[in-house]
Amino acid sequence: MTFEAGQGHYPYQAGIDAYGDGGFRFADMSHRGSMICLPSGMYAWDVAVPGDISLASLSRAMDHADQIDVLLIGTGPDIAPLPRVIREAFRERQVIVEAVATGSAVRTYNVLMAENRAVGAALISVEKAR
Repeated sequence: MTFEAGQGHYPYQAGIDAYGDGGFRFADMSHRGSMICLPSGMYAWDVAVPGDISLASLSRAMDHADQIDVLLIGTGPDIAPLPRVIREAFRERQVIVEAVATGSAVRTYNVLMAENRAVGAALISVEKAR
């Protein structure tokens, strides 16, 4: 099963099996484009570059802030800084925000998921896995 950006929702949080080629694989499914992973499920995320990351684009994650302790933001192939307003807004909700390259975010997300930690991730898709 595949879902495209803007359309998709998988109703469970899942570990990510693979990333690259512009998407992700999880729960025997593939997803093209960026996505947000939350306790309520996996959602298509209409963000393609770090400059698209805003409080508005992260509103779904903010809506679930009471269910997560950490939000990993995969900023694509490289690390990119986040606007201070994003960090402050999540800090007010007691959520730690870490912005790292998408590959690092995927690996850390999977480890925290395996430890049953309250984690979310917002991941910009990349073409090449590192």
